[in-house]
Amino acid sequence: MIEMRVESIRVSLMNYQRVVILKEKSADRYLPIWIGPAEADAIAMKLHDVTVPRPLTHDLLIKIISTLGAEINSVVVTDLQNDTFYAIINLTIDGKPVEIDSRPSDAIAIAVRVNVPIYAEEKILDKAGVTLDQETGKLTHSSKISEEELEKMSAFREFIDSLNIEDFGEDKL
Repeated sequence: MIEMRVESIRVSLMNYQRVVILKEKSADRYLPIWIGPAEADAIAMKLHDVTVPRPLTHDLLIKIISTLGAEINSVVVTDLQNDTFYAIINLTIDGKPVEIDSRPSDAIAIAVRVNVPIYAEEKILDKAGVTLDQETGKLTHSSKISEEELEKMSAFREFIDSLNIEDFGEDKL
């Protein structure tokens, strides 16, 4: 597993979809993940320390987990199948580890609220990760995926190709 951090949240001008950009903590590899507008707002609000008068859904979930005696330890982006990312939330309940299936967007929204590590499996970064080509200044795709897999992700890749790496670190939401 590779530790990641939330680099920024973007909006695709092609289809107005939101994308959370995770960056590998110890390298310049990025993992863009499509997310819904509510989850994008939830992540961005926490990253910008925006307070709301009443708890949002992720705040409520964290309160429930805590009230039931569980502890949130980390979240992991575990898989990518048919353009859908998968994640788990790692909890400890009565000293026992428990994995809860989750959408990455919800897992990330929870992770930023309780300040726990965000990880991605290496196979996911091999499949969907991008890096900055030092010669061209453009984002390059992983060479570890087949041409067929690359074609299946064409809309996603078009958005990735439109990103300007120099803007990373500035939320575009």
